[in-house]
Amino acid sequence: MNKYKNLRLGKGAISYLIEVKSLTKIGILAIIAVLLFTVSTCLGDMNISPWTVLKVFFGGGEYLDRLIVIDFRLPRIIVSLIVGMALAAAGAILQGMIRNPLASPDVIGISGGASAAVVAFLAIFSDANNALTVSVEWLPVAAFLGSSFVAFLVYVLAWRNGISPIRLVLIGIGISTLMQAFTTLLMILGPIYQASQANIWITGTVNGSTWKNVWIVLPWTVVLLIFAFVAARNISIQELGEDIAVGAGSAIQKNRLLLLMLTTGLVGGAVAFAGGIGFVGLMAPHMARRLVGSSFGLLLAASAFIGGILVMAADLIGRTLFIPLEVPAGVFTAAIGAPYFIYLLFRMKNA
Repeated sequence: MNKYKNLRLGKGAISYLIEVKSLTKIGILAIIAVLLFTVSTCLGDMNISPWTVLKVFFGGGEYLDRLIVIDFRLPRIIVSLIVGMALAAAGAILQGMIRNPLASPDVIGISGGASAAVVAFLAIFSDANNALTVSVEWLPVAAFLGSSFVAFLVYVLAWRNGISPIRLVLIGIGISTLMQAFTTLLMILGPIYQASQANIWITGTVNGSTWKNVWIVLPWTVVLLIFAFVAARNISIQELGEDIAVGAGSAIQKNRLLLLMLTTGLVGGAVAFAGGIGFVGLMAPHMARRLVGSSFGLLLAASAFIGGILVMAADLIGRTLFIPLEVPAGVFTAAIGAPYFIYLLFRMKNA
């Protein structure tokens, strides 16, 4: 049996050589995501049987069951899945582009820029009753502008006859700290109730997600993920080194700018509706790499599924483990991600 399958799209304009074993693993990840999605709709303040949930999915069930599943649980579960996939894909792109295992949207400041922009947006366009005076549809635009501003700032400051991956990470860490300070300043200057709400949001939570949020973030993320898969070949060749990539005819700086734009778009949409859920973009690509290897097309798909699973699991634990209290999903991703980040630092030091 052939270990590889050739996938051609657009009359052969785009082609991928896929390892069948890795494709099977991605299929298993997809099944795990579907099962976790179903379990999440069953559990909460009021547990609902899987059979009842399935009936609700197909238009049946009692009114109360439909209210809980469709109006209260499904929006936040879908948002957590989409947000996890977006953050993980962004992390995979950054790690492949920068060729640094520590690169992630949190580390180089892209998430921080989006967070600062959203907090500023909420402070400027909120009235005395803490209600937005403009449409919530502008929220991902504000997050995208904030993340794009930081990405371009890091890119410009790191430029010196090209972009050095190490220099990009070091400058990104500094800009990330600056964005955190700016966000804290906005929280201090604003009303106390806004500061407390912003603090929970910055930690990362999908609580309060609505179907309106879903219909905004879903198409945004899906379109950007499609573009990311198309651009996967640019990352694969960059991982061989700049000299080889240039020799093969790759426009490295142009491709890096395009990939950076994709990253800011993915992070902006995720942060706009789920806050600063940390370390997903760091952990998911590493887990995916152990499962499917470094071929970027497969790595991106595996990372996306793992990211969705991580955020869904964190949200499920946060709203069921401490009932009636609800813990933001970002607390659990940080509890796992921070030690993992330290482990990566020690491993790189020993290497």
